[in-house]
Amino acid sequence: MEKVWGPRPVQLYVLDIIERKGPLTDDELLREIKSGKEDLSFRELNRILLKLEVNGLIRVSRQMKGKRRVELADQRTIR
Repeated sequence: MEKVWGPRPVQLYVLDIIERKGPLTDDELLREIKSGKEDLSFRELNRILLKLEVNGLIRVSRQMKGKRRVELADQRTIR
């Protein structure tokens, strides 16, 4: 019997990108996601970032008007 894997949750994909690339701006993160196989709008990315931030996995801070920095909150919370 062949195993069929379901699609990878976008939240895990976002965490993986941030873990590999380090801190990114929200625009850079969206570009990285789109360069992969995911088609995501900026609005959907904001919802995902909010969920991850509420769960304490990432930290989002404002750099300047219209730019936000996205980084992992703490390495121990992921592992």
